[in-house]
Amino acid sequence: MASSRGSVAALWTEVNRCGQNGDFTRALKSVNKILQECRDDVTALNCKVVCLIQNGNFKEALNVIHTHNKVFGSDVIAFEKAYCEYRLNRVENALKTIESTSQQTDKLKELYGQVLYRLERYEECLAVYRDLIRNSQDDYEEERKTNLSAVVAALSAWEQASPEDLGLPETSYELSYNSACTLIGQGRLPEAMKKLQEAEELCRQSLSEDSDMTEEDIDAELAVIHSQMAYVMQLQGQTEDALQLYNQVIKLKPTDVGLLAVTANNIITINKDQNVFDSKKKVKLTNADGVEHKLAKKQLQAIDFNKALLAMYTNQADQCCKLAASLQSQNPGHPRPVLIQVSQLCREKQHSKAIDLLQRFSEKHPESASEIKLTMAQLYVVQGHITKACDILRSIEDLKHKQGIISALVTMYSHEEDIDSAIDVFSQAIQHYQEHQPNLSTYLSLVREAANFKLKYGRKKEAISDLEQLWKQNPKDIHTLAQLISAYSLVDQEKAKSLSKHLPSADKMSFNVDVDALENSHGATYVRKKAAKVTGEILPKEQGPGDIKKKKKKKKGKLPKNCDAKATPDPERWLPMRERSYYRGRKKGKKKEQVGKGTQGATSGASGELDASKISSSPPTSPRPGTAGSSVTSSNVVPPRQQKPTASGATRKKPQQKKKKGGKGGW
Repeated sequence: MASSRGSVAALWTEVNRCGQNGDFTRALKSVNKILQECRDDVTALNCKVVCLIQNGNFKEALNVIHTHNKVFGSDVIAFEKAYCEYRLNRVENALKTIESTSQQTDKLKELYGQVLYRLERYEECLAVYRDLIRNSQDDYEEERKTNLSAVVAALSAWEQASPEDLGLPETSYELSYNSACTLIGQGRLPEAMKKLQEAEELCRQSLSEDSDMTEEDIDAELAVIHSQMAYVMQLQGQTEDALQLYNQVIKLKPTDVGLLAVTANNIITINKDQNVFDSKKKVKLTNADGVEHKLAKKQLQAIDFNKALLAMYTNQADQCCKLAASLQSQNPGHPRPVLIQVSQLCREKQHSKAIDLLQRFSEKHPESASEIKLTMAQLYVVQGHITKACDILRSIEDLKHKQGIISALVTMYSHEEDIDSAIDVFSQAIQHYQEHQPNLSTYLSLVREAANFKLKYGRKKEAISDLEQLWKQNPKDIHTLAQLISAYSLVDQEKAKSLSKHLPSADKMSFNVDVDALENSHGATYVRKKAAKVTGEILPKEQGPGDIKKKKKKKKGKLPKNCDAKATPDPERWLPMRERSYYRGRKKGKKKEQVGKGTQGATSGASGELDASKISSSPPTSPRPGTAGSSVTSSNVVPPRQQKPTASGATRKKPQQKKKKGGKGGW
């Protein structure tokens, strides 16, 4: 017994020494030897679990805990059990383990905060870290502040919350980076870019002090900052610069699969329906193992949406429908999967099926009906069913009184010449604002637009009430008063006369305008010539016979050369040659030499000149209009190239120029 006790003591000494040196593999061997002697030694079992965790064997460590659960009890090894479950991505189990523990230590609270962050319960996580920072004093305060700033950034980005300024000092590049993410969530992009640049400088300074860090290691650490800078550029519309920076991050091949997936997804969003081959390569990076544990739910959802859209752009209809159906099953109330399916159906020209799908979804999920019904209205407009589109828009209770919807309805009803329905839209909108928001400027603008619309389409009687309401709001509005008088002149002339008394006099309406300054301004198109200054009065001069203005003679138009003024011009000279009655069409094949016909070596041109039977001595039987009536004998025939144009006023058909042949063979 004494020898066995001595050997166990030596083994414990070895375990202690290896633990201090960080050699947990040798320490594990010594612990196993101890457990051979004492199977249920709680300290040895605890040391074994710690050694397995330090070596990354979380599954084996968890098996040891479950096997000796009765020996450990509930609280002895609760932290190690929860940590193993957390590292094995069993986050729900880790939460149960922590909450079932009676004694909450600081390290257990730290792990509790991490678990809540992974479960995206950011408000509870924020409270945990605030309590830790307030009640703990050790060397890990900066790490806790970094985690707290990450929670604030997540609240701003994913829940659009506006958390209070906690006054965290930005002493490290992690804190500056998290502060930039918070600003991005709030939409303050220029400030976010400045924070990211500060984070980049801090990161370079801190890492350059370490002699073991190479330039490649620093670039790898800066990859997450550069990717976020590219995202800010993308949001600001600088897509080319953002794409270049994204590709630089991809080329570094960072080990963080979450960073790679987000960067690749953002490149796909920039490409859209262009450069789909590059997008198909990048989408593989979003399918890496472990991505689902590195990203938030909204990030994973956005990646899945983009995969479905990419399948649609690459004409993979079946794949697109499968992905959209899977997204709809995961997010039954989200309208985006349905809209993707509708887009695919529209690409296949199945508009009626698309409308039916939208109708069913809007009935099942009325909370998302507004966006769906807007899409339905658009599809009806594409099909030419304007009235149906108007009915859909008027059925959207949340939006039907918005100015944009009212404008669209009035425009479409006017296009369909349904003026009564357009006026009804105005009336309902005016009544709504009169009951709920009578002091809003939108109310008066709608009344004015309704009055102008009624006056435009000759409904002056109906416009009177609107114009009276506007004039009561602003009695000094002369334009509205004039419109009201014009409308009353058709209904009640006495009322129009009484209202006309409120019009200002001509003296009040005259404006003090400096005519000379107005004429000398840059915008003047006509300037009146100033009269010359004279010292004395000049009497009007009596007009004599020589002072009468001479009439300018109209110059005769120039006639074309070789024009015979006596000859009657061609009455069809203004028509194109093809539309004239004497046009006989092109004589095909006459100008082309008959190459390749006849005996070898013979030419058709030479044979035609030697053939006396082809020489015609009689004049043409039907001369063209406008040519001279005298015939010319064959002895006086002049070759065409030596003929001079005749002096007649008739137009001649210009000989068509021979087209140049492009190919060697002329075909």
